[in-house]
Amino acid sequence: MDQSILLELQKITPEEQQILDGDHHINDSLYQSGEEHVYDAKKLLDEGKLITIRKHTRFVHFPPHTHNYVEVIYVCSGSLHHMINGRDVYLKQGELLFLSQNAVQEIEEAGKDDLAVNFIILPEFFDAVLPMIDQDENSLREFVVQCLKGGKSNSSFIHFKVSEILPIQNLVENLIWTIMNRQSNKRSINQITMGLLFLQLLNYAEAADMESEDESRKLVMTVLRYIEEHYRDGGLKELADRLHYNFYWLSKEIKTQTGMTYTELLQSKRLSQAAYLLTHTAMAVADVGIAVGYENLSYFHRIFQARYGVTPKRYRNENQEKY
Repeated sequence: MDQSILLELQKITPEEQQILDGDHHINDSLYQSGEEHVYDAKKLLDEGKLITIRKHTRFVHFPPHTHNYVEVIYVCSGSLHHMINGRDVYLKQGELLFLSQNAVQEIEEAGKDDLAVNFIILPEFFDAVLPMIDQDENSLREFVVQCLKGGKSNSSFIHFKVSEILPIQNLVENLIWTIMNRQSNKRSINQITMGLLFLQLLNYAEAADMESEDESRKLVMTVLRYIEEHYRDGGLKELADRLHYNFYWLSKEIKTQTGMTYTELLQSKRLSQAAYLLTHTAMAVADVGIAVGYENLSYFHRIFQARYGVTPKRYRNENQEKY
């Protein structure tokens, strides 16, 4: 990480100095407005802001609390020990922890060299993230964002062990630098950067050992990730065999957790990919249908028109960009 950022984070803040001077308790007035044990975004975010960063306060234990915002913790150096809903989560340098508003968080005392940054994010920040990334609909990305915003499940956290993934490290550092230095146009920059960060995290999710407090959510994310990677020919039976689950149980669980069948999820991805290819490439319409997994081109035309209200050819004519 850039040394100027680390040097800034190493500085003793007034809050930390008060703790070192003998006050070994969190000053609740810095974090809470009214409701006890609920950290309030109004205390941590300037009015009108959707995202900010706050250095993690060292030398003190944070008792159990929740937030009315989404929090993302990034460890710049050293390590941190969190308890999320009573479960131990150990964060090492370069790792990320995403906490939803459902999380009950407790943090053990951090030492002098344990430097971390907390991103304080209002849920509406994410409303602009997905459309600014690209035009390809991504069920996996949307599912993660909705969970963080408090919808679709009661899951509380996702732990990304991504310290060795250079693109992710660069994107996080860019976010920190932009916010710390109050760069102009930073809202758009931060939203786009966060979108790119999501894309990278999901691309590296398998290698990064993504963890979730909710087992059913982990399963859904695995299914959606499989569809993203195998939408052309990925079948539910093959996935069930790969995961060692009963075919019928997995089919029912997918419907329960997402509100859609596996076939509906697969078709949604295929059609959104077809729309992307129609507007971003010169591929013939027939080749687009085959490329996304439809050998029966009459069927492809029929379901595409049912989804988008126009034929693939007309969709291209109305939406095509220069390529």
